[in-house]
Amino acid sequence: MTSRPSDDTLTRLRYDADKRSALVAYLIWFFLGYGGVHRMYLGYWVSGLIMLALLAVSALFTLVLIGYAGIGLILVWWLVDALLIPGMTRRANHRLIDRLAR
Repeated sequence: MTSRPSDDTLTRLRYDADKRSALVAYLIWFFLGYGGVHRMYLGYWVSGLIMLALLAVSALFTLVLIGYAGIGLILVWWLVDALLIPGMTRRANHRLIDRLAR
């Protein structure tokens, strides 16, 4: 007869299954970061969608040369995010812990 795992064990298993990885975030940042996908992965949906919309609008306006300013803004934002990813990952995992602790 098998025993049922404790609530603490189940919580740890849920955390391990749902936690965010800085390595994965950096890979997403490198390949899809211009569209804000790394921010969405870490739970920052609003800023990720804003970044994606800014990329789409900027790409559209590059036809009249005005979109390059938006592309430049996204490039700066993308580079700053390289420094912010460890903290964003930590906060995402703390939010997960708080949610599981309830």
